[in-house]
Amino acid sequence: MTRDKAEYIKNWLFRANEDIAVIKSLVNAGAAYYTSSICFHAQQASEKFLKAFLAFHDVDFPRTHDLDFLLLECQKINNEAFQIDFKSLTDFGVSVRYPDDFYIPDEKETLEYCDIAFLVKDIVERLIK
Repeated sequence: MTRDKAEYIKNWLFRANEDIAVIKSLVNAGAAYYTSSICFHAQQASEKFLKAFLAFHDVDFPRTHDLDFLLLECQKINNEAFQIDFKSLTDFGVSVRYPDDFYIPDEKETLEYCDIAFLVKDIVERLIK
C-alpha cells in the first residue's frame, strides 16, 4: 500500500471515529435530548467507515450519503461480513437537517442507530487491520 493511500484511509477512519466520539458524548449527556444529532453522526460515521473500506480495496465511489448504495459496493467485496440493515439511517445524512423534512426519532430508535454505527465500525476496522 502506498503512503498516500494509507494516509487517505487513515483520514476516513479518523473522521469516522470523530463521529463515534460525538455519538458517545451525546448519549452520555442524555440521548433523549439529542436524538436527531446522534442519528446524524451515526449516519456520518457509517458512511465514512464504508468509504474507508472501499478505499482500502481501491474501489472508486461517488460523493453520496446513500448507505445502501455504499453497502452494496462493500458486499461485492465481502458479502458475508456486510449483512447490515441500515433501516432509515441514510435519511439522517441530509434530509432531516432541513426544516421541511423535520423528523425527531425517539430514544429507542436513536440507540438502535447508534448500535448500527458501532457495528459498521467493528466490521470495517476488523477487516482492514
